[in-house]
Amino acid sequence: MSTVRYSEDHEWVRLDGDIATVGITNHAQEQLGDIVYVELPEAGRTLERGEEFAVVESVKAASEVYAPVAGEIVELNEAIVEDPSLVNASADKDGWFVKIKVAGPEALEGLMDEAAYKAFAEENG
Repeated sequence: MSTVRYSEDHEWVRLDGDIATVGITNHAQEQLGDIVYVELPEAGRTLERGEEFAVVESVKAASEVYAPVAGEIVELNEAIVEDPSLVNASADKDGWFVKIKVAGPEALEGLMDEAAYKAFAEENG
C-alpha cells in the first residue's frame, strides 16, 4: 500500500516501501500552463529535503522543483524529458519526475495529506 503526501512547494510524493516517487501536483501544472521543457538531475544524486532538483518550463514561466523528501535518486522519468506534455496530461501518474530511495517512513513527516493540501492550494492560489 502506498501513501501519498504533498509539500507546500506543490510536489507530491508516493511512498512504496523505501522508494518515494515524486512529481508536481495537478494544481502546479495548471498554474504553469503548457509545459514545454523538463530538466531532471542525474541518477545517484543525494538530495536533502527542500533542495531544488529539477526545472520545469512552460509557455508562461520557469519553475524549480524541490525534493519533498531526502534520499538518493534511483530512477528518472526520461519520458517527461522526451514529452514534457505528459506532466500536463498526467501530473499525478505518468508525469512523475524521479524515484528516491528514502531512509524510512519518517521521510513523510511534516507533509500534508490530500485534504490538507487541497485546502492549502485553495488558500495560497
